[in-house]
Amino acid sequence: QVQLVESGGGLVQPGGSLRLSCTTSRSIFRFNLMAWYRQAPGKQRELVASHVIPGISNYAGFVKGRFTISRDFATNTMYLQMNSLKPDDTAVYYCYANGTSLYRGIDDYWGQGTQVTVSS
Repeated sequence: QVQLVESGGGLVQPGGSLRLSCTTSRSIFRFNLMAWYRQAPGKQRELVASHVIPGISNYAGFVKGRFTISRDFATNTMYLQMNSLKPDDTAVYYCYANGTSLYRGIDDYWGQGTQVTVSS
């Protein structure tokens, strides 16, 4: 029922910037936790950044200081602003949302991913 749709990926030169978007089919107020993950070929999926209501953000060490996670509650959209991109940032980036609680039970979802390629 719930869909997460990523967009904003593409090809960018090293040092460049991209902004990824994740739009959800229901209010993101219901997702206490939202996060961005990424997976490069031959590697495990890894956490990039997370955002927890009311406003706690966490970042993986390899992106801290370069990436910023945010939410726009009016448009049900989560963003990942990526600056100073490096070739090893190349991966498929996935949106994740979790509203699990004792009241709702297990309630989490993944998007299908958007490709980010950093190359000169």
